[in-house]
Amino acid sequence: MLRIKKLHILIVKQFALLFVGTFFICLFVLMMQFVWQYIDALIGKGLTLDVLAQFFWYMALMMVPQALPLAILLSSLIAFGNLGETSELTAIKAAGISLMQALRPLIIIVIAIAFGSFYFQNNVGPYSNKKMGQLLISMKQKSPELEIPEGIFYDGIPQCNIYVQKKDLKTGVLYGVMIYKMTDSYEDAAIILADSGMLQSTAEKKHLLLSLWSGEWFENMRSSDFGGSAYIPYRRETFWSKKILLDFDGDFSLADANVFGQNAKAKSLNQLREDIDSLNFTYDSIGRAYYNDAMRYAFDVGIMSKADSLRAINTIKTKSFTFDSLYAKLSPDKQRQSVNGALSKVNQQSTDLDFKSMLTSDGDRYLRLHKIEAINKFVLTFSCIIFFFIGAPLGAIIRKGGLGIPIIVSVIVFIIFYLLDSTGFRMSRGGMWAIWFGKGLATAVLAPTAVFITYKANNDSAVFNLDAYIDLGMRILGMRRKRSIMGKEVIINDPDYANDRLELARLSREVTDYAHEHNLKSPPNIIKVFFKYQPDHEIERISEELEGVIDDLSNTKDRMVLSLLNHYPIVAEKAHTRPFERRWLNTLMAILVPLGAFFYIRMWSFRLRLLKDLRVIKQTNEKMTSRIEEIIGMTQQSESSEQKAN
Repeated sequence: MLRIKKLHILIVKQFALLFVGTFFICLFVLMMQFVWQYIDALIGKGLTLDVLAQFFWYMALMMVPQALPLAILLSSLIAFGNLGETSELTAIKAAGISLMQALRPLIIIVIAIAFGSFYFQNNVGPYSNKKMGQLLISMKQKSPELEIPEGIFYDGIPQCNIYVQKKDLKTGVLYGVMIYKMTDSYEDAAIILADSGMLQSTAEKKHLLLSLWSGEWFENMRSSDFGGSAYIPYRRETFWSKKILLDFDGDFSLADANVFGQNAKAKSLNQLREDIDSLNFTYDSIGRAYYNDAMRYAFDVGIMSKADSLRAINTIKTKSFTFDSLYAKLSPDKQRQSVNGALSKVNQQSTDLDFKSMLTSDGDRYLRLHKIEAINKFVLTFSCIIFFFIGAPLGAIIRKGGLGIPIIVSVIVFIIFYLLDSTGFRMSRGGMWAIWFGKGLATAVLAPTAVFITYKANNDSAVFNLDAYIDLGMRILGMRRKRSIMGKEVIINDPDYANDRLELARLSREVTDYAHEHNLKSPPNIIKVFFKYQPDHEIERISEELEGVIDDLSNTKDRMVLSLLNHYPIVAEKAHTRPFERRWLNTLMAILVPLGAFFYIRMWSFRLRLLKDLRVIKQTNEKMTSRIEEIIGMTQQSESSEQKAN
């Protein structure tokens, strides 16, 4: 037990140190990505250091739940990759400790981190999101000349609405300027049109200087100056250049935090549940009210009750009246008046329904955002556990530490999670997918993957063995490795050259007979290939015996023999007989004609390659036999010389 405790302490120390380092790295990367999105709100605003410190502090608090899963994934990958690369993991398994036993202390730690992540999201996260939104709005309002958008009215300046067609970001010049300048009421509004203009803050940050060029000024004169006359004159001014001073406090001040109280991200789980119930009740009431209005308009139309409408319809049916006949009895003026009245009512109802649809769709979207945020707290919590059971087993399988392969694997896994989660979020927010399906998509994909990888790692599977996949690909493409036999430093038994020479001579005869008997140049019989398969045990026996001779001769010290051994091809024993081992697969390929034709041509090419291999084997046997005879002759000559010397 003491040994296992020391092992757990070793693993926990490695994981903890890596987790702390990778957490701050991941947090920094996510913060930089967030800063890049809001770089316009920071540059050129003259923000003080304390404001910037608050911005980065609350941004870091917001990014903590996203950084935790990625840090767990990366740290577990590196930790177990290091253990595998230094063979410590092999020693642990050799001591009778399975991978799951080694993971037990880390599982407890990761579950604790997951609960801490949930607590953070439920308590600290809403507060940081609220403060961050407050800071962003305040930053945007500090220098409005940088925030004026194109194509819409901007009301960030008190008593002014500014519309700009185009804005030059380099020079700050505004083109196609339209300004509604308010005073006491809308009747006293001044309308200013200009071809171009520029908005700048004054040095004391208390006013905005609006410079306009080539425009006109329209302004109503105050009605009080004319004694309440019904006719109010207005003033029109055409100008080439004009400067207007607008009151605006450019000093930084925080916006009202209550504005962000309705943001779903700024609420805890209990607040989300309460607000979801309230929203459901509110919008259900609105829906019932809209339904009652529609029913009342359909049957009442402001004049008749529902019963009267039904009675009138029944009367028309019993007396065989039609609306077309009633319409035909009207005069042309009455017909025109009826059509115009009906069209007006339809347009009115269509506009009313569009307005109601806009309200209800906004309500549905607002409600979906609350439900998505409630589920998202559990998704991010559960992702910590999922990423651990992906990272640790992958590190044990790959057995590569450092920051190379682990970072690549971590980025790939996180990108897959991010794409699935973002897609599910957007589809759920738009109402195309159910919320539980959209937010659970990433978890549903990665959780089985984590279980599969953990199972394979615990059973020492070579599922991620690169060499195995290379061999499989080479077999599919009909490629093969070249034989590589090197001289051995220590040789226990010397080759039996005499017996090997006899075996090679016999194999040469059998190879010749086999090639003559099977006629490998001709195309294979389709019936035998796909329906009546017969195994080719003869070539299997020849290949097995040849490998035995090669294995024996590999114990030689003669370099020429070693070189000739590498000339022997690695014979494919079954590829020239049928496409697959299973008979039903061969039958299926025969039915699927395009695939069957491909495998038929592929098998024919293997027959031709086998014929070429047999010729190479025969030629190499002849060279090898000659060399063995030379070695035997030199050995006999050496032995006779020793006998004469004795």
